[in-house]
Amino acid sequence: MERKQRKLDHIEFALKTGQQHKTGLEDISFIHQSLPGISLNNVNLTAEVGELELSSPIFINAMTGGGGPETEKLNGDLAIAARETGIAMAVGSQMAAIKDSSQQASFKVVRKENPDGVLIGNLGGEATVEQAKRASEMIGANALQIHINVIQELTMPEGDRDFAGTLSRIEKINSTIGIPVIVKEVGFGMSMETVQQLHSVGVSIIDVGGFGGTNFAKIENERRAKILGYFNEWGIPTAASIVEAVNVSPQLSVIGSGGIQSPLEITKSLALGAKGVGLAGHFLKIYKELGLKQLIKEIHYIHEDLKVIMTALGCGNISELRKSKLVINGNTYHWLSQRGIDCSVYAKRMTTKGSISIETN
Repeated sequence: MERKQRKLDHIEFALKTGQQHKTGLEDISFIHQSLPGISLNNVNLTAEVGELELSSPIFINAMTGGGGPETEKLNGDLAIAARETGIAMAVGSQMAAIKDSSQQASFKVVRKENPDGVLIGNLGGEATVEQAKRASEMIGANALQIHINVIQELTMPEGDRDFAGTLSRIEKINSTIGIPVIVKEVGFGMSMETVQQLHSVGVSIIDVGGFGGTNFAKIENERRAKILGYFNEWGIPTAASIVEAVNVSPQLSVIGSGGIQSPLEITKSLALGAKGVGLAGHFLKIYKELGLKQLIKEIHYIHEDLKVIMTALGCGNISELRKSKLVINGNTYHWLSQRGIDCSVYAKRMTTKGSISIETN
């Protein structure tokens, strides 16, 4: 019961105090194309993220774990939204259901409501291979997220304090689970060094979970007597984290997430090199305030607007969008420059419409 209440608290605090909007995507500007040369009717949103073939680059990202009627209703409705809009969906942490079989119904509902959709399971970095297999089987998962959340755990009064062996456990799961593994941060971003470590053990899909969205340090500090305020501003902003991850290897599929809310921010994330974009807080807020029907409408609106923006850029598909020209300014420029990344490359990319021969990963 205590764990279940903590997960419900996460939802409440995420909506009340945990949301922020400091992603760094405001520092990204597209270079206007007056002769885009394409028709909106021919814009294609299909995306490939690792081995996953998706009808859309956006998906419903993991929100919270736990169990009980509240979680079952949330997960069931989100699965319906994913089904009706043709997008993928990740569930929150299934560890509670691994430890208590009575909570499995709150996760199994997603496959019941969305029998043919792309569903992504979820466990923490403490998970074993056996637990990963059980979580995947529970929902008939097409992929499995392994979330890493050191700062949240350190801020959480009852959280973990031992993070030894996480990389080794991820390597074992990745090599044996039989479905794609996505390693995801939970709101503090991933550095290129972290991504390099994960890539070195065979992980091919990274969800950066950048700073700028739901702030789990603030959420956990709401539950503490002694506030660890220094963690409230801790992390790598989403825009910078996407670029750091993308620059590790062209073989990696990077997912942008962390405070992304609008079609323009989604487009910017993809243009920075992400192959997919996860939204959680934005979808949760709409669902909680306006209901399931409005959430479905919002996802359709996002798809329509993505096509409009891509038409303005002369990009007929996601691959072309990832080569579109843009300028990086402000704090994101300073961050990336100090990290040894040449931001001017993004403004000089080779596109299907241009003659510049410089490319990025």
